[in-house]
Amino acid sequence: MKINEENFIIQLRKGNEKALEYVIDKYGWIINSIVKKHLYNLQNYQEECINDILIGIWNNIESFDESKNSFKNWVGGISKYKAIDYRRKYLRYINEESIDEMEIRSEKSIFIDITKNELDNEIDNLLNNLKPEDKEIFLKLYIEDKEVDVVSKEMNMKREVIYNRVSRGKDRLRKLFQK
Repeated sequence: MKINEENFIIQLRKGNEKALEYVIDKYGWIINSIVKKHLYNLQNYQEECINDILIGIWNNIESFDESKNSFKNWVGGISKYKAIDYRRKYLRYINEESIDEMEIRSEKSIFIDITKNELDNEIDNLLNNLKPEDKEIFLKLYIEDKEVDVVSKEMNMKREVIYNRVSRGKDRLRKLFQK
């Protein structure tokens, strides 16, 4: 069977590897562009990240909904978040280095600061699309990694309100990405 634009999603869902090859041929440029944009100075991580993105597409094709988004945008979203995850992973790895290696890190520390600032700016730009209270909730839950109960007490809100605001915020961010 020949894989084409009309049947590649169906074939991906059936587990046809030729469909994944089609995705690589047709949409690989999107994945490469996004990964290189976010991991431009981490060449060692780029190939691994691209492979993880392809595995993510393969394993999560069932969650793709044609009525909500185009495949191109869906792949772009997966690629962006996976690349950001790799930058965070790299930052965590660098931060765990021993004190003996700190003297060697002058060049690395500059890179770390730049990368951290870029990530902070990207997150800030993304969350600026939310109401201030919702932004604060997202920061506490996803950046500071606090539990819902803790955030609920800190912000003097019920858990249900927190969950509703997070849900509405995610919907808002999804709609922005679809544009």
